[in-house]
Amino acid sequence: MYPEELTAPMIEDLTSVGFTELKTPAQVDAAFKQPGTTLCVVNSVCGCAAGACRPGVRASLKGGKRPDHMVTVFAGVDTEAVMQARQHFLPYPPSSPSIALLKDGKLVHFVERHHIEGRSAEMIAAHLKEVYAEFC
Repeated sequence: MYPEELTAPMIEDLTSVGFTELKTPAQVDAAFKQPGTTLCVVNSVCGCAAGACRPGVRASLKGGKRPDHMVTVFAGVDTEAVMQARQHFLPYPPSSPSIALLKDGKLVHFVERHHIEGRSAEMIAAHLKEVYAEFC
């Protein structure tokens, strides 16, 4: 577990733009069953989460289509919620940070850590906007 003083600003990076933080497996299952599209960000303390993932996700929400629902779980903090979310992301292996888009409860797109590392926030935002245009 990471100390709250460290993770609170990282969580706020997403909750401040409309993401709901999920802390339990039951919350994950309920969120993923919602009709429409649900974007889930598996948040992380790593540098690529701070430098590219969270800023890219935030930028992807400006203008154009966007998901109906936005949620986040935090790897290394809400372990059981993250494990439950990852069950919905199979066959992809555990990855943090990562970004999943579900439509009517089914995974339709997944961005693994190796697709985040080495890419700029702008590249991630542009990719997500293409995904939203297709599925949202």
